[in-house]
Amino acid sequence: MTNIENLDKAFESRVRLGIMSVLNSAGQADFNTLKSMLGVSDGNLASHIKALEKLGYIETIKQFIHRKPNTSYAVTESGRKAFSAHIDALCSILKIK
Repeated sequence: MTNIENLDKAFESRVRLGIMSVLNSAGQADFNTLKSMLGVSDGNLASHIKALEKLGYIETIKQFIHRKPNTSYAVTESGRKAFSAHIDALCSILKIK
């Protein structure tokens, strides 16, 4: 199998790649933080989050902060493994590692 075949189609979108990058480094982030960091619209971010949730790569964390609802997202273990494999494949293709 060539390295390009190890790339995960779920991360072809720059927005999904960005979501996973932020969540992997921060542990978790709320919707507004992701929106601000990635510079995308509500609808665009929501659709990409939904796609990553459907794949089981991220999970939703709903809570109340000072009596206000707050939705955050975190990477699941399977998401962490898939993202790591994707990054490893990119590095291999680019001969970084």
